[in-house]
Amino acid sequence: MLNNLIKKNLYQKIKEFQSFILLLCIITLAILIVSFYDKFKSEQIKQFNNILQNVYLQKSLISFSKSLKPRHESIKYVVSAGESFEKILNEIELNNKEREKILNFIVNKKLKFNIYENQKIIFKIDNLEGKKVTLITIPINKKKDLVISYNDQKNLQSSVLTKELTLNKVYKENFIKSSLYKSAIEKKIDPNIIVQFAQIYGFEVDFQRDIRKNDGFQIVYEELRNDNNKVVDFGNILYANLILQGKSLELYHFSSDKEKINDHFESNGQSIKKTLMKTPINGARLSSSYGMRKHPILGYNKMHQGTDFAAPMGTPIMASGSGKILKAGWCGGGGNCVKIRHNSTYTTVYAHMSKFARGIKKGTRVSQGQIIGYVGSTGMSTGPHLHYEVIQNGKKINSQTLKLPSGKKLKGKIREDFELAKIKINVLKAELINKDD
Repeated sequence: MLNNLIKKNLYQKIKEFQSFILLLCIITLAILIVSFYDKFKSEQIKQFNNILQNVYLQKSLISFSKSLKPRHESIKYVVSAGESFEKILNEIELNNKEREKILNFIVNKKLKFNIYENQKIIFKIDNLEGKKVTLITIPINKKKDLVISYNDQKNLQSSVLTKELTLNKVYKENFIKSSLYKSAIEKKIDPNIIVQFAQIYGFEVDFQRDIRKNDGFQIVYEELRNDNNKVVDFGNILYANLILQGKSLELYHFSSDKEKINDHFESNGQSIKKTLMKTPINGARLSSSYGMRKHPILGYNKMHQGTDFAAPMGTPIMASGSGKILKAGWCGGGGNCVKIRHNSTYTTVYAHMSKFARGIKKGTRVSQGQIIGYVGSTGMSTGPHLHYEVIQNGKKINSQTLKLPSGKKLKGKIREDFELAKIKINVLKAELINKDD
């Protein structure tokens, strides 16, 4: 009887706490399951890492990934010296049918463009069925691209894309501590502008000998920026001022379509241009002047009928005046040389070049300041330099003592137009200076 009573009470107690007991069992079971899963997961991760660390599997994955090509890809091809467009198509591994199709299209449509060193040509490729070009972008200049693509009928077509450029005007100034070039670079002036600045003053100033410490310059020039705000080209130097030993030589850009004028003029309307530039090379050192000297190779005294300018190998050489090339080739002891006839009076010779500039050959017309070649040491030469000769009426003369007539001086109505342009440039300069301040 007593046992039955105890059992009955125990049953009642269990029934009373059955929810708690069930919850406790569930929690215990959950802890056991989680513990077992964590241990299993840890073992699985360890095994998976061991598989990934397998050298053979890694090599297989790398090889497989390399064999996978995206359907669409873009190739930015940088042109090497001497490459033709046909060779470029071979280099990007087009099949013969695709290559011939593109070349025939260019010939039939008479598309004209230049291929030059370091030019960047963009090819859009579709790899779905072999390698097929869907679009080619060829830079014509910094403002225009030639685009070859397919139309909706899957036929090749071409167009010229003009880039949207913003024209900005920039003012810079600095003192010259050692050289114009270094002082300009300090102010982040592009080398193209520095060369243009030197060419403008090349008729009046010898930058190697006329510049002194603490001379200075001021310049206002145009720059062209693309949609990404990157400078892609430059316009004119609108204003230039070279201050030598406290004396300013101000120059203003002035153009007139009617009078066919596009030049730089002094404040009085006098063109800075002369028949020939004072020196046809920038940053050079006068190493041997005109006159009798002991020849460095032949060893005996001989008349030196030119002027030698020592300069680093590859320094650009400019035509000292506009004219027609009479010779561009080998000149014996003068090595690679160029001879230019400027007019009925003057002819100039440039010798010992390392190479000629693009397009320089007999019969070609060149402009004053145009690069015609590069400093070298060809022919009878002991080191890199330019041998420069000026021939007047058939006789070689000293280029450094030659007095040349100045260029055009503006008069009448065109002078009035110049004065108005000068005022506008001075106002622009003042605004840019105040803006920088």
